[in-house]
Amino acid sequence: MEEKTVAVVGASADRSKYSNKSVRAHLKQGWEVYPVNPKGGQIEGLKVYTSLAEIPVKLDRVTLYLPPAIGLKTLPAIVAANPGELFVNPGAESDELVAEAQRLGLDPILACSIVDLGTTPAEFPD
Repeated sequence: MEEKTVAVVGASADRSKYSNKSVRAHLKQGWEVYPVNPKGGQIEGLKVYTSLAEIPVKLDRVTLYLPPAIGLKTLPAIVAANPGELFVNPGAESDELVAEAQRLGLDPILACSIVDLGTTPAEFPD
């Protein structure tokens, strides 16, 4: 079975941030992880993509860790990436973001993608 692919949008090098814990959790579960942050650089030894459009593979999952106002502006790029699923993590959701995601044809999952992997953020210390 080939590895599943995930883009962590809003990924942070700060190990106390949930977006960083998500990168580590997906890696631990055997996912191919593509951190996305406009600053670029590296997170947990992985190349950071400055946009979803740069990612060279089909994504099984996009997991969103951005404030709702910024996440809203990212939705068209998520639609263009055509992921298998979109997780909108706690704190990234708003009624407006969910409504716009649905209007664009996405089916946002309002849940913690780390918990979906069968783990918890607490398993990934700062």
